[in-house]
Amino acid sequence: MFQTVQNAFKIKELRNKILYTLIALVIVRIGCQLPVPGVDASYISEWFNSQNSLDFFNQLTGGSFSSMSIFALNITPYITASIIIQLLTIAIPRLEELHKDGEEGRKKLAEYTRYLTIALSVMESAAMAVGFGRSGYLTEGVSFTSVSVIVVSLTAGSAYLMWLGEQITERGVGNGISIILLYNIVSRVPEDMANLYEKFVSGANTVTNGLIGAVVIVVVLVGMVVFIVILSDGERRISVQYSKKTQGRKLVGGQSSHIPLKVNTAGVIPVIFAGSLFSMPIVIANFAGIQPASGDGASLGQKILKILNQNAWCNFESFGEFKYTLGLVIYIALLIFFAYFYTSITFNPQEIAINMKKQGGFIPGIRPGKPTTDYLTKVLNNIILIGALGLSFVAVVPIFFSGAFGADVSFGGTSLIIIVGVVLETLKQIESQMLVRHYRGFISE
Repeated sequence: MFQTVQNAFKIKELRNKILYTLIALVIVRIGCQLPVPGVDASYISEWFNSQNSLDFFNQLTGGSFSSMSIFALNITPYITASIIIQLLTIAIPRLEELHKDGEEGRKKLAEYTRYLTIALSVMESAAMAVGFGRSGYLTEGVSFTSVSVIVVSLTAGSAYLMWLGEQITERGVGNGISIILLYNIVSRVPEDMANLYEKFVSGANTVTNGLIGAVVIVVVLVGMVVFIVILSDGERRISVQYSKKTQGRKLVGGQSSHIPLKVNTAGVIPVIFAGSLFSMPIVIANFAGIQPASGDGASLGQKILKILNQNAWCNFESFGEFKYTLGLVIYIALLIFFAYFYTSITFNPQEIAINMKKQGGFIPGIRPGKPTTDYLTKVLNNIILIGALGLSFVAVVPIFFSGAFGADVSFGGTSLIIIVGVVLETLKQIESQMLVRHYRGFISE
C-alpha cells in the first residue's frame, strides 16, 4: 500500500490529483468546525453525548452531527438518495431505461439523485430545527426566521459536500463521496482509540491486565481488518466458454472467460439498511422525549425501544437485561434478508444468461437458457448466504464487546467495512492509473 502511494507521488499527474484530494478533505474538516447560526451547540453536544444510540449517524458525519456544524447532515442525504434512486430503477420502467441507456442515462440519473438529495436535506434539516427548537436548544426560539436559517445552512452544507465529492471523483483520486465518508469515520478513530487505552490499558487494575487488554484490542482490530479484506476480495469464478464463429474467411472466438461473483455481493448496504431501520424509531422517540427503559414501570413502547437499542445487547451483567439481546437476533436476520434483497435487484442471472447466449457463450456442462439461469441463481444464493454470515460476524463483534465489556467506540463493523473497502478501491484506482500511464508512455515511444 505504502509503496503504491510512494510511486504515485513520483508521477506529476497523480501527485496533483492526490494533493487536490487532500486539500478538499482539509476544507471538509474546516466546515465541520463552523457552527450553524442560531443554535446553542453546547447544549446540543451534551444531549448527543447522552444519546449513545445516535453514534451511528455521528460517525458518518465525523462528529459534525453532535456539534451541529454546517456539515451536520454531511453526505448522508446523498447516500440515501443514491440508494432510493437505485431501488426505483427496478420499480419504475422509465428509470430502468435510463439505467441501461449508457452514459447519457447515467447522467440523467445523477441529476435526479442531486434533486432528491436537496429535497431530503430540506426535510431532515427542517425536522431537526423544529425538534431542537421545541427542546429549547435554539437561541432565538422557534420562529420562521430561525428555522429558515438552519434549513438553508444545513442544506447548503450538504449540497456543497455533494458537489465537492463529485469534484474529487473528477479531479482527484477515488470516489469522492466514499473518500469524504472514509475521512469522516477515520477522524473519530484517534479519540476512540484513546478511550479504549484509558479504560482497558492505563485504567487496568494491574500491569498484567493492561498488557492483556492492549493485546486483545490489537488482535481483535487486526483480525477484523484481515477478515474484511478476505470478505471483500473473495469471489466465486464461474468458467464461461465461447464458441467459435466464422467471420469472412477467418475463424474467431473459442475463448474462455469467467463470471466473477463476489462473496459479499451487497457490500455494506445490508448493514446500513438494518442499522438505519433500528436507529430511526429511537431517533424519532428521542425527539419526542421518549427514552428506552426496562423493568415493570416501563411501557411496551419503551421496552421495544430497548430491544432496538444496540447498547442493550449482549449485557451479561444482568440476566433481566440480557433478554433484550433478542434485538441482536432480529438484527442478524435483517442483515441476511437485505443481503438477498439488495443482490436480487442489482444482479439479474436471467439477463446474464441471455447476454451469454447472444454472444455464443455457455458454462461448461450447463445448457444455455433456463438451465444457465437456474445454475447461476443456485450458486448466487449459496454465495449470498456465506457473504451475509461473514457480514453479520463483522457487524456483531463490536456490538458484543461493547455490551459485554463496555468497549464503547463510535466505529463499528459498518465503519470498518467502509474503511477497508474504500482504501482498497482507491489503491486499485491509483494502480490502474499508473498502469495506463505506463502503457501510454510505451506506445508514445
